[in-house]
Amino acid sequence: MTGHWPRLMRTAFLLTGERHAAEDLAQSTMERVYAAWRRVGSADDPEAYVRRVMINTHARRYRRKLREFLASRDDSDLVDEVADIDDRMAQVDDRRALLEALGHLPARQREAVVLRYWADLTETQTAEAMGCSVGTVKSNAAKGITKLRALPVLGDVVLQRGRK
Repeated sequence: MTGHWPRLMRTAFLLTGERHAAEDLAQSTMERVYAAWRRVGSADDPEAYVRRVMINTHARRYRRKLREFLASRDDSDLVDEVADIDDRMAQVDDRRALLEALGHLPARQREAVVLRYWADLTETQTAEAMGCSVGTVKSNAAKGITKLRALPVLGDVVLQRGRK
């Protein structure tokens, strides 16, 4: 558990968009995995099994209509400025913009984008984690990326970085 916790937390954070919700999701996942350790340990790919448990746990919470906060409330009073590429604060802003953009995606598209492009899973691994076909992963990921590209919040980040 200790060795996989950081990766599990990153994935949970991208799915939920909020640190405490991510911790809850990761802890719930580990609790379920521990209870079913005999099945997990004998699985061909235990890490894939754990990812699948996380996606299922997140989907159950989403179906229950628990509210997820994927971005801060209002930053309209902040002044926009163009920062250097190596600026850590700018990277935090970019991350916040990404989380806000992910918040605009439906749950399945968000799952596909996070697992494919952030967790860097193959289409097959993503399909196994999501419990769907590879074609569904391709479709959800493509639609999600298209929506992300159309969002002004990410367009501003890309345009600002392009000026440097």
